[in-house]
Amino acid sequence: MADTYVGSIDQGTTGTRFMVFDHSGEVVANAYEKHEQIYPEPGWVEHNPVEIWENTKAVVTRALEDASLDAEQLEGIGITNQRETTLVWDKESGKPIHNALVWQDRRTTDRVEELQAEDKVEWIREKTGLEADAYFSATKTEWILDNAEPLKLESSRSHDLRDRARDGELLMGTIDAWLIYNLTGEHITDVTNASRTMLFDIHEMEWDEELLAEFDVPAEMLPEVRPSSDENYYGHTDADGFLDAEIPVAGALGDQQAALFGQTCFDAGDAKNTYGTGSFYLMNTGNEAVTSEHGLLTTVGFQMSGEPVQYALEGSIFITGAAIEWLEDVDLIDNAAQTAELARSVDSTDGVYMVPAFTGLGAPHWDGRARGTIVGMTRGTKKEHIVRATLESIAYQTRDIAEAMEADSGVETTSLRVDGGAVKNNFLCQLQADIIQTDIARPEVDETTALGSAYAVGLAVGYWDTIDELRSNWQIDREFEPEMSPEDADRMYGRWDDAVERSLDWAQEE
Repeated sequence: MADTYVGSIDQGTTGTRFMVFDHSGEVVANAYEKHEQIYPEPGWVEHNPVEIWENTKAVVTRALEDASLDAEQLEGIGITNQRETTLVWDKESGKPIHNALVWQDRRTTDRVEELQAEDKVEWIREKTGLEADAYFSATKTEWILDNAEPLKLESSRSHDLRDRARDGELLMGTIDAWLIYNLTGEHITDVTNASRTMLFDIHEMEWDEELLAEFDVPAEMLPEVRPSSDENYYGHTDADGFLDAEIPVAGALGDQQAALFGQTCFDAGDAKNTYGTGSFYLMNTGNEAVTSEHGLLTTVGFQMSGEPVQYALEGSIFITGAAIEWLEDVDLIDNAAQTAELARSVDSTDGVYMVPAFTGLGAPHWDGRARGTIVGMTRGTKKEHIVRATLESIAYQTRDIAEAMEADSGVETTSLRVDGGAVKNNFLCQLQADIIQTDIARPEVDETTALGSAYAVGLAVGYWDTIDELRSNWQIDREFEPEMSPEDADRMYGRWDDAVERSLDWAQEE
């Protein structure tokens, strides 16, 4: 009998990956495809959902072909996705009525400021654990229903989009729901993605009628909410579809919760930080939804079949890896790997600080009108200083979160598990250990987002029996211990707040 595996669709902000894992959590197949980033106006970011679905089919097919695997060898497929990115589509045709609004998109900042002016921020936080911010799906869905009219599908009906939604003709979802719909025909999301919409009560674990009324989002368009690892399955792929096989789809997690799961942070106090387009620092708080007093989010960590929800505290940093991409965009570097060499070539930034607030600032500042800022430059400033300042900004933003996390949880971080593309950079990992004065543990499998959704579906279909099996798979590639003195770290970090202050509330005209 042929060996069997589990597959993971990792649909990220810049591209889509499909990975296949074996029992030991090792990668046996891998394919990736980028998709277009669409910027209709400053601060607006969109993706074409049809392109994402076509790329998904392409990477699944290519990964299997390249590894000489048959789709029948997959015991299940899990999904992990860029969170908060939101779309609305026609139930009958399956066609989106507008491009997806990406989590980075700031077009609804005015609406968020209305909520702030109406003193609804605390009300929203109490129900959802989230800050009132354009980051989340509620205002994005509201905007699409208000503004997609010129782009709506040809229809003999004259009534508006909300009427169509109330009649069950339109469906709303985050990217996981879009992929599950296309794979299985079912309209389903998981608890972690639902918890990022600003429409879901994370204490009652259900869509909230008052929030739906606030944003005028009809309940009829919402997906069914299921556990992240679901023994009842979300559905199966179509035997007559692109895989020519009926494969269970039974696991889904938003990408940061998937990384928490993939890093085997199953116990209260376990923490990880993922460095991707942005960085997302999560700490498992067990069955308690810990309220943050320091600008963090309270969110759903994961839920396994038949078990209570596990919650997490999260610090969301919007721009980290994307700041390195910006260095490339403006020709300061040729590729990301070059940053370590350039940063090492100077002893310091010579007082330069870079605040990469290209799409506003997330935790703990929550300023949608902040913008990217470089301060402290002199005539002697070179590109090496700016490159080093950019890497330092990643470490400083992470320390912001680490300090807030310790203050909220009362748990001192002694070791931080890291993953994502940027952690391949040894210079950055060492810098991170120095700035937050904490050991950094980098695992052998750094694609922990994909691994997490593979674990979720593998548990659901019985590929793995217990989470202890998954713990035994986790292996350290390298640990980084602080080499800088606490005094030097504090001195460098000391002026970071001054730089951040200069970036705040800049985009007043947008």
